[in-house]
Amino acid sequence: MEKKNIDWGNLGFGYIVTDKRYVSEYRDGKWDEGILTEKSEIVLSECAGVLQYAQTVFEGLKAYTTQDGKIVTFRPDLNAERMMDSAKRLEMPVFPKEKFIDAIEQVVKANMSYVPPFGSGASLYIRPYMFGKNAVIGVKPADEYQFRIFTTPVGPYFKSGAKPLTLCVSDFDRAAPHGTGNIKAGLNYAMSLHPIMEAHRNGFDENMYLDSATRTKVEETGGANFLFVTKDGTVVTPKSDTILPSITRRSLLYVAEKYLGLKVEEREVYFEEVREFVECGLCGTAAVISPVGKIVNHGEEICFPSGMEKMGPVMQRLYDTLTGIQMGRIEAPEGWIYEIK
Repeated sequence: MEKKNIDWGNLGFGYIVTDKRYVSEYRDGKWDEGILTEKSEIVLSECAGVLQYAQTVFEGLKAYTTQDGKIVTFRPDLNAERMMDSAKRLEMPVFPKEKFIDAIEQVVKANMSYVPPFGSGASLYIRPYMFGKNAVIGVKPADEYQFRIFTTPVGPYFKSGAKPLTLCVSDFDRAAPHGTGNIKAGLNYAMSLHPIMEAHRNGFDENMYLDSATRTKVEETGGANFLFVTKDGTVVTPKSDTILPSITRRSLLYVAEKYLGLKVEEREVYFEEVREFVECGLCGTAAVISPVGKIVNHGEEICFPSGMEKMGPVMQRLYDTLTGIQMGRIEAPEGWIYEIK
């Protein structure tokens, strides 16, 4: 299929309307067959459940062109499972895993001309989401829902290379014990908007959130999980029931252990030990790994030996290996790559 006339090398990380999106309706206790539509607008009641009580969940993944010209997505089954968990927590109907993967395939096929070519550094971002649709005035779950997927071509998250970030320890709490921190719900991201803007106004790139119960343990940022590297080369990531289970983090830990032969630890990470690590990074779908050079805690600076100029050596190996798997340069574990034919 002929590609759209887009300057792929200069794409930003923003929204571009593509040709088709997938829509499925939930009524009377069941999902319909779902359709592809050209209509990008959504018409809702002013009293829709999503508008009144924020009953919405979402996911994010990408489609790539591999080295040998295939169009693929990365571990969509895990996105399906995580969205199922998110929906259950907000008393929303589960969108079946097989139907989710089929919908991803349909919407990518319908927008093949927007999948950037190999070597451009760009990809097709895929956003599945679901929301309460019917009028709800009392505090209760909606009865009708809509599941949708749109796509948009995006450039690399860091256009001039992944320069290390400066973080601040936030005075705000991201999530409470037994709360919703471990699901991908819109409400979790809404509460992070003020803290991230405060961080930006104070000259920082992102926040480091500590656990709200004791404020002694590292959790995550507003939208990414942490990775640390010890002096002996062990890869460490925080473990907590209030951290979103990142698919990228899970994949990087597997790569660290099985591909690079590194020791891996998923455990509680106390803030007082952060200064002992030699590398720090944030991981997620958008950038894969964003290196961190400095963390500031109310004026006290923690500077990582990896520095402020480039990604540390272990983080770089992790990044190169995982992106190599995604792009077809390195053989993937079974089931990780889903080809769109």
